[in-house]
Amino acid sequence: MKRRLFVGSACALALPAVWSQSAPKLTPVKFTLDFRVNGQTSPFFLAQSLGYYRDEGLDVTIDVGAGSVASITRIASGVYQMGLGDITGLVEFNAQNPGTPLVQAVYQYYNRAPFVIIGRKDRGITTEFGSLEGKRIAAAAVESTRRVWPMVARKLNAKPDLFNWITTDFSVRDNVMVRGDVDGATFFHDSAVSLFSRMKAQELSVLPYSKAGVNLYGNAILASSNLIAQNPKVVAAFLRATNRAIVATFANPAASIAATRQREPMLDEKVELERWKITAQYVGASDTASHGLGDIRKLYLEQQVDDVAETFSLKNRPSADSLFNLSMLPPKAERMVRA
Repeated sequence: MKRRLFVGSACALALPAVWSQSAPKLTPVKFTLDFRVNGQTSPFFLAQSLGYYRDEGLDVTIDVGAGSVASITRIASGVYQMGLGDITGLVEFNAQNPGTPLVQAVYQYYNRAPFVIIGRKDRGITTEFGSLEGKRIAAAAVESTRRVWPMVARKLNAKPDLFNWITTDFSVRDNVMVRGDVDGATFFHDSAVSLFSRMKAQELSVLPYSKAGVNLYGNAILASSNLIAQNPKVVAAFLRATNRAIVATFANPAASIAATRQREPMLDEKVELERWKITAQYVGASDTASHGLGDIRKLYLEQQVDDVAETFSLKNRPSADSLFNLSMLPPKAERMVRA
């Protein structure tokens, strides 16, 4: 009897060692957002909450960002392997760092950049860009919506100085709009939800840059070229899990927002659902009906490179192929949604 107990105990003691040896080893991935945690990026938190990344063998850490351009330098420096960053910013970065790219886009998140100017109707601003002439428009000093305005002006055959820029901080932009210190302001469309909660929709005019015929790609999922070269399977796994979550978010946004609130409990569910509703218009823009989420039209990207190079007087023009690596996208059938 004692011998049987001893053998049973020995087996029991051995079990944890056997289990630990058979447990899969997860590959760590550090991912930087472009900005704060909110409904705009809720699919990433859904993927984390539901174990989609773990299912792919990944241990993903998601950190708050410091801007869509800062994400590029974070990845290039090696501090992060992947992140969410601006395509226009990537064109500039790769032009300034010629040769083998340090960072590449691997999945187009915003199929159209959600750049808009929102104006007060009581100041005479309508949905026509011409109504901005002579107005005071607030924007942060290095905001991407402000920086690419010359591209829109050129498309409209308008003067780049059609209106007057009023430099302000992101944190007070809503306040200066509500108080009437300015006539309008630039926004990522989905970031304007906070303004919409303070001013009635009928008091505001929204002017999307896309309405001017500017086909700009916005923030994309980026990866370090080292990771792509050394372990493309990790990138592909991350994209499969994230794409799965994006498709699920289109089907059930509430679940995605609930997962995001696990990370940031102070978020207002109603506000974030409204935010995602706007985000979805840009993530699932019209092009995705033909080529699916995450993909691009190469011609549009080449046009964007030309526009950026001309606007910012870049000496080098990176090729579309050096900017975007589409080889690790999930199959098209898995990237189709009803936007």
